[in-house]
Amino acid sequence: MHRIRSVGVLSVAKISGLIHAAFGLLFVPIFLLMGLSLSIAGTQGGGQKLPTFFGPAFAVIMSIFMPIFYGIMGFLIGAVGALLYNLIATWVGGIEMEVEVSPASPLTTQFPSPSAL
Repeated sequence: MHRIRSVGVLSVAKISGLIHAAFGLLFVPIFLLMGLSLSIAGTQGGGQKLPTFFGPAFAVIMSIFMPIFYGIMGFLIGAVGALLYNLIATWVGGIEMEVEVSPASPLTTQFPSPSAL
């Protein structure tokens, strides 16, 4: 049995920030489609019309802003989470894990000898 007593706060924060930034990139197509639909809706239908630049401008701004915002929030949440883990782990001992060492696989493929064929 192995126990994780503490984690590197900055390393957890960096990984969490990059993972959340990647999630933010997943929203880019959604915002671009939303901007396209807003630009189309601004030119059709009745009622109050939006300026035609509003939809695409909003989509581009949000496409840039979301990955950055998610990355920053992920970094902060990862740092706070790591700090809290380290604090709580000192009280309760950390997460216990059972690990198994697997045998290393050879890097080269072993072919049968010519006499075995």
